[in-house]
Amino acid sequence: MNETDQTQAIELSQVYKSYGSKVAVENLTLSIPRGELFAFLGPNGAGKTTTIKMIVGLLRPTRGVVEVCGHQIALNGLAAKAKLAYVPDQPFIYEKLTGREFLYFVAEMYGLSVKARDARLERLVVELDIGEFLDQLTESYSHGMKQRVVLAGALLHDPAVLVIDEPMVGLDPRTIRVVRNLFSELTQNGGTVFMSTHILDIAEALADRIGIIHRAELIAIGTLDQLKQKAKREHSLEDIFLELTEGEHA
Repeated sequence: MNETDQTQAIELSQVYKSYGSKVAVENLTLSIPRGELFAFLGPNGAGKTTTIKMIVGLLRPTRGVVEVCGHQIALNGLAAKAKLAYVPDQPFIYEKLTGREFLYFVAEMYGLSVKARDARLERLVVELDIGEFLDQLTESYSHGMKQRVVLAGALLHDPAVLVIDEPMVGLDPRTIRVVRNLFSELTQNGGTVFMSTHILDIAEALADRIGIIHRAELIAIGTLDQLKQKAKREHSLEDIFLELTEGEHA
């Protein structure tokens, strides 16, 4: 993550995505600086997953520009993807591999040396408490076990940008605390976390800034205090979220 230039970690400029006549994302412009944990919130079907898939290069926008660390996904996808890691809400893992084999595969894909791989993996195994089942076939894993191994794989190459969808689903309270600490450490070291979640308490506790998307449009963005000023009442993030998505914008 030793980035020294002033480019944004994530930059979306007038991004529009439609599926036929259905608009999924409407002219989204968004800048996420290095060192920020950004929480992306919205009701089901609001455009969160489509936005995430455009950021990580799984979907191309109908129009507009998506950049990661100064690299346009559409023009220089490999350079952009080398800077990021993506953890979807349903963790994908090769079920005929052990967890260790999967992580070795990820390390090789990112070009890590054996020394760097082993050093980083040693720490992640301890922090995420995956040593007990790491050498079992992943087809035997619970959702929470898969989530921990996939998260280890995402952090293995020390990404500049971590994009994660519903990071706490299926995790026990101890692991949730560990993941929160890992996110904080990543951002303190100049990395960026783009997190989509329905768990508003997590967003309220962790996020430097929060964006709310509703019916394909970004309707609010800012710190929690700034969102409180936009809302009619100063209550919890849950109150603000419900007011903004069920009130004048509903």
